[in-house]
Amino acid sequence: MEPYDTVPVTDVFAASTETFEYLLGELAGPGSAELSHARLEEMIEVRGRLLLRQLLQDHLDLRAAREEQALARQDAGAAGRCGVAGADGVLRRCVESGHHRLLATVFGTVSVRRCAFRARGVRNVYPADAALSLPGGRHSHGLTRLAVTEAVRGSFDGAKAAIEARCGPVLGKRQLEQLVQAAAADIGAFYRQKIPVPCTAGTLLVLSVDGKGIVMRPEALRHATRKAAAGRTPTFRTRLTAGEKPCRKRMATLGVVYDADPTPRRPHDVIAVPGGRRGRRPPRAGPHARGKWLCGSVIDDPATAIEKVFDHAEARDPAHARPWVVLVDGARHQLDLIRAEAARRNVSVGIVIDFVHVLEYLWAAAWSLHPAADPAAEDWVAGCALAVLAGNAGQVTDGLTAQAAVLPAGRRRGIDTCIRYLAGHTEFLRYDQALENGWPIATGVIEGACRHLIGDRLDITGARWGLAGAEAILQLRALIACGDFRDYWKYHLRQEHQHTYNVPA
Repeated sequence: MEPYDTVPVTDVFAASTETFEYLLGELAGPGSAELSHARLEEMIEVRGRLLLRQLLQDHLDLRAAREEQALARQDAGAAGRCGVAGADGVLRRCVESGHHRLLATVFGTVSVRRCAFRARGVRNVYPADAALSLPGGRHSHGLTRLAVTEAVRGSFDGAKAAIEARCGPVLGKRQLEQLVQAAAADIGAFYRQKIPVPCTAGTLLVLSVDGKGIVMRPEALRHATRKAAAGRTPTFRTRLTAGEKPCRKRMATLGVVYDADPTPRRPHDVIAVPGGRRGRRPPRAGPHARGKWLCGSVIDDPATAIEKVFDHAEARDPAHARPWVVLVDGARHQLDLIRAEAARRNVSVGIVIDFVHVLEYLWAAAWSLHPAADPAAEDWVAGCALAVLAGNAGQVTDGLTAQAAVLPAGRRRGIDTCIRYLAGHTEFLRYDQALENGWPIATGVIEGACRHLIGDRLDITGARWGLAGAEAILQLRALIACGDFRDYWKYHLRQEHQHTYNVPA
């Protein structure tokens, strides 16, 4: 098409000029002199939104007028010979002006007028839509981004209210949920093409996985949980008894990969000696996590989620030249999946059980040996913990077994549980080697991710999730926590353009 230079711009923006002048008149008039600053803010916010919407509408009308004028200048015969081909390859030679579509934006709803290229038996093609990169649906990309921003940090009802306060009634709750789900569609592809920042061969590559339950609607539960819920006969009508489960959660698997410089430590840098620390030497800090990458899924099974974690780790270290450290909480099924995945990729990993979990089991054993609130229990736990950190978990287990033998059966529950845990995970309790190598020994990063990604949003009071909505929110929160949302959004818009118009953006 020829350059657009004959449309009178001043006439097209007359409505915007009138709206602006009306606002100026209100602010300059005697009535505004008696308004408080709060009323002034409210008035300018409302009038300003109307002005911005009118500016956008006028600009769209200008582009439509230029398109129609350029087509009108063309010779009718030449237009018929040229035409426009759609994604189906069919050439549309007939041109019809005056076609409209509504577009809900962050400023309000506007009307987009454009010309349609037509042919019998096929859908119309609108070149102006591709030029504007309009979405396939009614809601603009800016409004979708706002929907994501609000929905990932609060309830959908709260997000809808916040958007209405800013933009007016531009979308409903169901539309909001659909926009959020569509916005997360390209996260997997985005990370597959993203190149991680390389590190030196001595930098630790740390992996960690964990699971956390999400309360789901009945149709979104896994088959076994749904079957258990259907067959459950509650003891009470209004509450659960001890050990009884409501069978309403679906486990999500979360993973994290990060880099860390080795930081050698000694056992007393982690746990103070019995009686507390003395002297002025501060304890050495542990390795500091950097370059964190988070992922999570409530749809994938744990094996698939662990495979994704290893995929990302291998993208950071394709030659397996760096030390790989895997931190887990001791769940047997996770350990089996991690070892199987490492063997499949022929990568050597050092698996370390979270030391905080070991501490909790030692405290449980302490209450089998000490009265409640006995201060001596703390020193006893510290002594056992230092021995475990020094690589003597087997000796601690033997000592606990001897002490448990003289206890009455009613007091052995905590200490027996601790003995089983230590004896069943001895090969992963080599904290002496981990500390000497400068490895982390706690799963604080993944534990914090579980609280942040799931606890702070998906576990809010009264939430009952569908599968698609929970998956989208979980992935988007992980993406934002990694600091990748801005880059992802640019990638997502390019993908949306290509999907909608079958051409690269």
